[in-house]
Amino acid sequence: MARQRLCILSRRKSLYSTKRLVEAARQLRANPLVMDTLRCTMVVAPTGNTLQYRGAEVTGLSAVIPRIGASITSYGMAVVSHLETMNVPVVNPAGAISRSRDKLRCLQLLAQQGIDVPRTVMATEGASVKKLLESVGGLPCIIKLLRGTQGVGVMLADTRGEAETILQTFWGLNQDVCLQEFVRESRGRDVRALVVGDEVVGAMRRQAKSGEFRSNIHRGGEGKSIQLDETYKQVAVRAARAVGLSVCGVDMLEGTNGPRVMELNSSPGFEGLEKATGRDIAGAIVKHALSMRR
Repeated sequence: MARQRLCILSRRKSLYSTKRLVEAARQLRANPLVMDTLRCTMVVAPTGNTLQYRGAEVTGLSAVIPRIGASITSYGMAVVSHLETMNVPVVNPAGAISRSRDKLRCLQLLAQQGIDVPRTVMATEGASVKKLLESVGGLPCIIKLLRGTQGVGVMLADTRGEAETILQTFWGLNQDVCLQEFVRESRGRDVRALVVGDEVVGAMRRQAKSGEFRSNIHRGGEGKSIQLDETYKQVAVRAARAVGLSVCGVDMLEGTNGPRVMELNSSPGFEGLEKATGRDIAGAIVKHALSMRR
């Protein structure tokens, strides 16, 4: 029986997550193929769509794991969408990646499914800042770029003046922003659950460094392995389904009344999670991808 051919879309082979996915694929006796997304050429023709990589046609793919960085979202999603038209199983479809990248759209879908999320509001320049602040429960409040990542473009406003200055600055740069309720009991702390298929394969609590309210590992936060209770696991899986992702990181705040989903990450790094939990996260992702083979 021929080995399955697993494509990993990634800008660099040297990235921890990419290296681990390659190792896991080999351990599962699959042939990994790492392709730099920006080197992919999409060919649309009435005889059938094809994909070229560095000038050679790519065939025989069993499944694709997209690792689409925020900086190449547009082209990356076009490549993923193209592979879908070629009937190649894709772990996270382009539409789902797009929905997760748009913070407001993601929260809209979660709230529609009855999942608890922080109160969030979006408006354009000229809106009453006083009314916006009232809509999210007052000060302090979080102000986020709609398509920020790794904590970039996330700010805390303690006064109305600060909120007005931040909003006017972002609006002046033609950036879409949203205001979000500040969940006091979770200040500087959140939970990252990694969903693969229908289960949570690992979770950690992230704690921000002193003086910082963002708990992202990229911002110096520390992660510790935790055992999630069943409620948090169920909410994480429901959130992934609501957006259409089968592999994703689900960031939750520990609210007084239970989990409150903050956002989803369609290309989650898992170095910190593997080191914190000792679990083979890469293996779980590769097994899931290979099980999707049509």
